[in-house]
Amino acid sequence: MARQSGYDRHITIFSPEGRLHQVEYAFQAVKKNQNMTSVALRGDDSVVAVTQKKVPDKLMDKDFGTHLYNITPNLGCLMTGMSPDARALVYRAREIASKFKDKNGYEIPVHYLALKLANIAQVYTQHAYMRPYGVSTMLFSMDDEKGPSLYQIDPAGQYFGYKAAAAGTKDQEAQNALEKIVKKKIQFTEAETIQQAIGCLQAVMGMDFKASDIEVGVVSKSRKGFFRLSEAEIDGHLTAIVEKDT
Repeated sequence: MARQSGYDRHITIFSPEGRLHQVEYAFQAVKKNQNMTSVALRGDDSVVAVTQKKVPDKLMDKDFGTHLYNITPNLGCLMTGMSPDARALVYRAREIASKFKDKNGYEIPVHYLALKLANIAQVYTQHAYMRPYGVSTMLFSMDDEKGPSLYQIDPAGQYFGYKAAAAGTKDQEAQNALEKIVKKKIQFTEAETIQQAIGCLQAVMGMDFKASDIEVGVVSKSRKGFFRLSEAEIDGHLTAIVEKDT
């Protein structure tokens, strides 16, 4: 029906059911592109983002490809979906953050950057000569007043603050698993948050990861700024998860 009537040819045309098919295709691009899943979990004193690390070409340097980016020294970003779109949106975010700091003299708050990126995504659903970015964006930082903050922006321009978030191929299964983790009455220290996030992704994917299979990004009270865990640090947490289960 949609294809025959041409409802999916332009972003700006609503179908009779009130749907924008091209925007829905952007959500599918996040799910199906690269066939990967990402999760992020907000703890008591940290935010942890975990994603699969896949090298599309055997000749490619594995250290070159990443889905974790610095927007500012203290603000991290996890992109899930089309890598070229992710890179372009990261550059936009860095430009916005840089101009904000030049104008105001302090670093851009994460909730304000989330709003700005959501506005850009929403505008891209209004014009026929544009297409939405095929990426789901997770922003996280450590605020002196608010503590750890996590925001997710979807391709349609909707954004919310989250206790935990998921994106990618198995996002629904990951969300269900994260809901169970958030309901646990435990103290989410930095180490516990990291292990819960990694364990959640392992359970959803149904496999035991090696340290080289995943990327882990963290913002924490214990260490200034956004940082990535080394393979040795990830391996230590994977060992701790195995010891917990035995």
